[in-house]
Amino acid sequence: MRRTVITGVGAVTPVGLTAEQSWAGLVAGTNAVTPLADAWAQELPVRIAARVDDAFADALSVRELRRLDRGEQLAVAAGREAWASAGAPEVEPERLGVVVGTANGGFGTTLAQHVRLQTGGHRQVSPHAVTMVMCNGPAAWVSIDLGAKAGARAPVSACAAGTEAILTARSMIRAGEADVVVCGGTEATIVDLCISAFARARAMSTRNDEPGRASRPFDAGRDGFVMGEGAVLFVLEAEEHARARGATVLGAVDGAVLTSDAHDIVGGEPTNQARTIELAIRDAGLEPADVGLVHAHATSTPSGDLNEARALRSVFGDPPPVTATKASTGHLLGASGALGALAALFAMRDGVVPPTLNLDEQDPEVGLDVVTASRGTSARHALVDAFGFGGHSSALVLSRS
Repeated sequence: MRRTVITGVGAVTPVGLTAEQSWAGLVAGTNAVTPLADAWAQELPVRIAARVDDAFADALSVRELRRLDRGEQLAVAAGREAWASAGAPEVEPERLGVVVGTANGGFGTTLAQHVRLQTGGHRQVSPHAVTMVMCNGPAAWVSIDLGAKAGARAPVSACAAGTEAILTARSMIRAGEADVVVCGGTEATIVDLCISAFARARAMSTRNDEPGRASRPFDAGRDGFVMGEGAVLFVLEAEEHARARGATVLGAVDGAVLTSDAHDIVGGEPTNQARTIELAIRDAGLEPADVGLVHAHATSTPSGDLNEARALRSVFGDPPPVTATKASTGHLLGASGALGALAALFAMRDGVVPPTLNLDEQDPEVGLDVVTASRGTSARHALVDAFGFGGHSSALVLSRS
């Protein structure tokens, strides 16, 4: 089967409005978690989040800002950057695909339009509401923007959606369905109902007085995740296609696996997470000892971080260095796995691992070498895992070029 390589990256995240800015922010240990000034947040038990700077919208037209949900806008912006960074490949539309995952779709638009319906009546509802709320909207808009006709797919697998999108793109290329696929994840759900619901589920940190210290993966004092938003998209290509056009190859997706826990709707299961990681490494034709870096899902929830740590120890015995960047960016839900892939890819490219913030005292049951200050690396292969509500369990193995 054809090897799948990465030739472009685009990102709009809480720590940067481009891929390179986002990477620089991660390496520098930038913390984007801030208090929520919105009136609706003041009565909630969670009043912190990591937002994207609204300046990202300067690159979009008035029409796009009016017709696209924020998650769709983020995806289009990241897709354009990824496409440009790949050199705008010349490819037949029928050989160009798009896969963009999301957890919640146009959640913010749904709520805003419902308010308009209740307060102003039927005629106040936007005629674009349907295409703004649908979960396939980001994939559809990116495909329209780039003229992609090999398929516009939209994985909806909670926090595993971004990694599933990359896996799906690789599968399309390996199966000969496309030569180039733009893929990744997007999310924009910093809204009252979403935060309230996660807070009611006791999944979120309530360190409102210490926003910069709220997300603390693997720390003994962790108490939940912090909501983030953003989009990260990649350009994946068949290696022979990329080489033939003289593209700069940033790395490769050599392993990609998606399984399901079939265990609990919200609680991950370490045994299956370990199986997923093992299968991804095997899919890459590697042994665990070949993997030199792990970007962990590590949302900063008490049970989730511990389950993941157990899975990693089960597979590796003595795991390689681990980084967990959600302490910097918050949890991007459907885009989180794609952001993890960016961090792992650029860590291998630049030979530096970004830090995990706020790890003051590692939970003694974790037992991992968690990177807390930027550290050099010579890793040639990196693992990126992501786990989502519903039992979605995913893992990628990326290789440097």
